[in-house]
Amino acid sequence: MKIDEKRINGYLDAINGEYRDKFIQFRNLLITYNQRYNLTAITEKKEVTYKHFLDSIAGESLFFKGENVAEIGSGAGFPSIPLKIFRNDLRFTLFESTGKKCAFLRTVVAELGLTGVSVENMRAEDGARGNFREKFDVSCARAVARMNTLTEYCLPFVRVGGRMIAYKGNEEEIEEAKNAIKTLGGRLESSIYYELPENFGSRVLAVVKKEKKTPEKYPRGNGKERSLPIL
Repeated sequence: MKIDEKRINGYLDAINGEYRDKFIQFRNLLITYNQRYNLTAITEKKEVTYKHFLDSIAGESLFFKGENVAEIGSGAGFPSIPLKIFRNDLRFTLFESTGKKCAFLRTVVAELGLTGVSVENMRAEDGARGNFREKFDVSCARAVARMNTLTEYCLPFVRVGGRMIAYKGNEEEIEEAKNAIKTLGGRLESSIYYELPENFGSRVLAVVKKEKKTPEKYPRGNGKERSLPIL
C-alpha cells in the first residue's frame, strides 16, 4: 500500500496553513530547548517541517477517531505532538525514560494548550508490566529501536483487537520481526509506503494487529529486548 503524493502534499499544506501557528510554536520550543536537552540533530526549519512534522502526521489516517494511544520512547514528541495538533480527537500517553525530555514534553503540552495528553517518566518495559498493560487502542513509536525490539516494547501496551503503528525507514527490519510479532500476539497487517517531498526520504509504516494477549513473560526487561531480540 502507498500514501499518494496528493495526500502528503495536503498534509504539508495543513502544516503551513490551518495549523501553522501551533507548528511554528512547537518548532521554536524544539529549537530553544534543544540547546539544553539535545533533543534532535535536525534543527533547520525546513528539515524540521518535512522530517519531523510531515513525517509524523503522514500516518494520521491509521488512527481511528477518539482512540487512546500510547507513544513509546517519545523523545522530542514525534509522532505524538504533530498528530495531536492535527487530530485533537486522539488521546495520548507519552512514555519517556529521560527526565529532561519529559520536562520538555510537559512544557510543549502546556505552551500549546494541548488537552488529553499525559507524560509518564518511565521505561516502556516497566509501564507494560504494570497498570498500563493492554490498556490502549494503539501504541506507536518512531526512531526508537529495530522492529523486533520495538514490538516487544510496544505490543504489550495494546488491548487485544488494537494495533501497533511503527514509523520505519525501510521494510527489511519489518520482515525480520515477523516471528517476534507472532510470539507477542500480533500479526503484520500492512506495510504502507510514502515519499516525503523534495527528496527528503522514503518511509514505511508497519501496522501490527494485536490478535491475542501477549505472554506474561514479555517484555523481559533488563535490556534483553535490545541485547537478545526475539528472532
